[in-house]
Parts: sequence; structure tokens; C-alpha cells
Amino acid sequence: MKTALVIGATGLVGDYLLRQLLSDDQYDKIHVFTRRSTGYSNPSKLEEHLVDFDRPAEWHDQLRGDVLFSSLGTTLKQAGSQQAQYKVDYTYQYEAAAAAARNGVPAYVLISSAGADPDAFVFYSRMKGELERDVEKLPFQRVRILQPGILAGPRSEARLGEKVGVVLSLLFSKLPGLHQYRPYHGRVVAQAMRAAAADTTPGIRISTLGQVFEEVGE
Repeated sequence: MKTALVIGATGLVGDYLLRQLLSDDQYDKIHVFTRRSTGYSNPSKLEEHLVDFDRPAEWHDQLRGDVLFSSLGTTLKQAGSQQAQYKVDYTYQYEAAAAAARNGVPAYVLISSAGADPDAFVFYSRMKGELERDVEKLPFQRVRILQPGILAGPRSEARLGEKVGVVLSLLFSKLPGLHQYRPYHGRVVAQAMRAAAADTTPGIRISTLGQVFEEVGE
């Protein structure tokens, strides 16, 4: 039996991931580190840690288990500035990953983004690429990075730009040879995270676009 650690459990993918982990017999303990409650209750399996991501010294020692799932993220609109978004999407995730690695957690699964590149001109792609580059250097036994395209699924807040992007990517994916560009439902990405964690091959593996679907046989 395994212990799963999760940051970003209240987002689109994280919510699906948590629900799936709660019904996954491979894991007998799930520790969620979050700023607000997930709303789920399972006294025998789920333990929520309400934490301040700006005060990592208070909780990073508790990042101990078999795998850290990281799906934390925000939008530029929600964050208010690139600097604030970078803090959530890069700093919080990298610091948690580094702490887990120091604590001997053997596996790390990260949701990144298609087009992630530390040398990219676009801020978002560059930020995601920098995170990928830096977590790959951490002393995990296994690192799994998933790079899905546009995410689809129910969200608590309206994202007009994302809705438009989902429609456009769905239409674009109908063209010959472009099926991998279809929207990525949060449920499928969460399944892919669990499948990636189940791969015990040592080293780093990055799943891009269509390969994310292949993780779950879609």
C-alpha cells in the first residue's frame, strides 16, 4: 500500500485526481496540502493539511510518502501579475518538490503544459519550462511530467478564454493528423497522472500531447 501526497487538489485536474485516488486501492493514505478544504471526507484514508505556501518551513517536513502529485496552478487574471502567477506556478511547486525529494519521496508526477520551454518567448510556456528543467535536477528516483494541451471540464470560476480555446482546439483536432490537439478533460489527465505514477521505471519521462491520452488508452 502507498501514501500519496497532493498539492493543487482543489483545481480542475487536482479535484479529479483526489476523487480517483480515494477509490484507488493502491493507496491507503492520501495527504493533501492545500490553502482551503477540498470538501471531501474519508477519515481512514484522507488527511488534509491546511497550509500557507508562503511559510514552507511550517509544513514541508510533512511531505513524506511514496509519490508527490503536483497540479497546482493559477491564471494571470486570478494572480493579478506575472510575478504573482510565477510564485504559484513555479515557486510553490518547486519548493514542495525539493522538500519531498529531500525527505526521500521516490516519485514525482507533475502536470505541466504543451509547449513548455525555458527559452520560450511566451511567459507562460517559459515559466512551465523552467519548472520542468529544475525539478528534473532533483534527486527523485522517478520523475513523470505530463504536457497536456487545453484543459476541459467543469470549473468553479468562469474562464471565457479557456472556453473559446476548447472550442477552437476541438475544431482544429478534426483536421487530418491533428487529433492529438483535442481538448484534454481533467478526468483523463488525472487518470494519466495515476498511470504515470504506476510506472516504476527509474528516470525521467515526459508525456507530450497525444502521449497523455496514451497513458490511459484513450
